[in-house]
Amino acid sequence: MRVLIVGSLGGQLHTATKIAIDRGASVSQVDTIQQATSHLRAGRGADLIMVDLSLDVQALIAANEAERIIVPVVVCGVNVRPEAAAAAIRAGAKEFIPLPPDAELIAAILEAISDDERPMIARDPSMQTVITLADRIAGSDASVLITGESGSGKEVMARHVHAKSKRAGAPFISVNCAAIPENLLESELFGHEKGAFTGAVARRIGKFEEADGGTLLLDEISEMDTRLQAKLLRAIQEREIDRVGGTKPVKVNIRILATSNRDLRKAVADGSFREDLLFRLNVVNLALPPLRERPADILALSEHFIRKYAAANQVEPLPLSEASKAHLVAREWTGNVRELENAMHRAVLLATGREISPDAIRMPDGSVFSGSGNTAVRQASDAANAAQRVMVGMTVAEVEQDLILDTLDHCLGNRTHAANILGISIRTLRNKLKLYTEQGVTVPQPNQPAMGASVA
Repeated sequence: MRVLIVGSLGGQLHTATKIAIDRGASVSQVDTIQQATSHLRAGRGADLIMVDLSLDVQALIAANEAERIIVPVVVCGVNVRPEAAAAAIRAGAKEFIPLPPDAELIAAILEAISDDERPMIARDPSMQTVITLADRIAGSDASVLITGESGSGKEVMARHVHAKSKRAGAPFISVNCAAIPENLLESELFGHEKGAFTGAVARRIGKFEEADGGTLLLDEISEMDTRLQAKLLRAIQEREIDRVGGTKPVKVNIRILATSNRDLRKAVADGSFREDLLFRLNVVNLALPPLRERPADILALSEHFIRKYAAANQVEPLPLSEASKAHLVAREWTGNVRELENAMHRAVLLATGREISPDAIRMPDGSVFSGSGNTAVRQASDAANAAQRVMVGMTVAEVEQDLILDTLDHCLGNRTHAANILGISIRTLRNKLKLYTEQGVTVPQPNQPAMGASVA
C-alpha cells in the first residue's frame, strides 16, 4: 500500500505518517497540489492520497482525471466545518478524516482501499493443482498467461504469483486493456513526452516504467488493438519502451503477466491477436477452472465472504445452514467468484435467525435462490417479465414505493438492511416511510412483514 500525503495535515503530518507506516503502508509526502500531480506523473505511484482540506482538493482531483490517474482521495482537517468536508466529497473525495487522526479509522480506510488484494482461497484439488504450478514458476521471470472465465479470479492469481516472486517487494501494476480507450492505451502503457499530443502538458510516465523492478499485469489483453500489440511485442522482447513523442528508448526491468477470458488461439486464427505475441506471453499458462468445477472452493469462499461482509456491516457472522450449503454447491455460478461474492453480501444483509438459510440467498432481482443454474435463469426471466407487466401504467412514485416496501418486506422490516440493498441512506428511507405512513400505507415494522402494502 503506497500512501501519498499532500500538505501538512494541520500540523498532524508526523502522527498520520506514523500510523500509516505502522499499518504497513509506505508513505511519501509533498507540500502542494502541483507537487502531488508531478509525483504521480513521474510514475512514483500511490494507492491512496491523503490531502489537507486547506488545499484545493477539487483542483487535484481534476488534474488526476485529466491525466487518467485513478487514485482514491481522502481529505483531512482540524476543526473542519461540515459544509467544507461535504464540498470535498462532492468534488470527488472518497472520505473525510478528522484530525488529530484516529489510528483505527486510518486502518479501516487503508484496509478498504487495499481490498483488491484478496487472499487466495483454494480448497478444491482442481484449483490447488493450478496453485502448485503457480508457486513452482513464481520465482522465475517467465511471462505468464492466466486464462479463465470472467470472475474466476484471474487477477487474484496474478497477485499471488507476484507475492511469491523475487519481485514481491517491488510494485505490482495492473492495466485493464478493455477499460481504456484504444487511442489512449499506448500513452497509458508507455507514457508520453510534453507536447506529444493535445493535452500532453507535461511528461507522463507510463505503466511499464511505473512497474520497473516489479510486475506488470495486462488484464484482458485480448482486447488490445493489433497495432499496439506489435509495440508490446517489441517491449517484451527488447525490455525497452518508447514514450509517445519520445526520441530515445527507455530500458525497463519488469515481469509481464497477462489475463484473458477468451481463447487466444481462436483470436490468432481470426486475425485479432498476433501469434508471435501469444508465444511470448504464453511461456506458462495458468488455466483457472470455473467455480462450478471447484465445489470445495464454493463453500470456503462463501464463508470468507460472509465474514468479510458481516464485519463491513457490523453484524454477527452467521453459519450457513446445511440446506444453503447444498444449494450453493449445486448452482452453476455462471458469474463465478464475483457472482458468489455478491450473493453472500446479500445473504449477510437479509439473514435472520441463527444461520443463513436458502431464503436469505436471493438473486439480484429479489427472487429466492435456486440451486439449479437453468432454473435460476428461468426464475429471473419470469420475474423480469412479470415486473414489466405490473409496472405498465404505474407512475415512477408508485414503482418506487412498491420497490421500497417490497425490499423492506424481504428484510422483515429491518431498515438498515433495506437501505443497504436499495443503495440509499437510512435517513432517506425513513423519510420515505414517514411519507407513506402519513398517506395511510401500511409499513412493515421490524420483524413484521408487510400486509398488502403494494400500491394497486
